[in-house]
Amino acid sequence: MSDDLASVAAVLDDEYARTILEAARDEPRSADELSEACDASPSTVYRRIERLEATGLLADRQRIDPDGHHHKVYVSRLTRVTVDLGEDGFACTVERDRDPDEDAVDRFTRLYEGFK
Repeated sequence: MSDDLASVAAVLDDEYARTILEAARDEPRSADELSEACDASPSTVYRRIERLEATGLLADRQRIDPDGHHHKVYVSRLTRVTVDLGEDGFACTVERDRDPDEDAVDRFTRLYEGFK
C-alpha cells in the first residue's frame, strides 16, 4: 500500500481507474461489472484492479452465490486524498475505509496466538 504522491497521482490520473473506484464505491462489483462500467476489455480492467489494489485503494472480497459458487468482487476503499505543500515539498495523505477483513484477520491471529 503506497501513499507516495507520484504513485497515487499516477493511478488516479487514469480514467479507467477512477471509473472503477466510482463504480465500486457503494457496493462490491465483479470484474465483469467493472468492465461494463468502464466500457473496457476485461484485461484492461484487471490491470487497473492490480494497480488499485497495490495502492490500497481497492480491496477484493469473495461473493458466494446461492448455488454455492464463489467469485471475487471489488470494493473501493478510497475516501479522500489530500496533497499539501510544505517546507519539505509535497506530502500526500490517503484516507481509506477501514478494511473489515483485516480486522477479522487481526482478531483471529490474536486469538490463535493466545492459545499457543
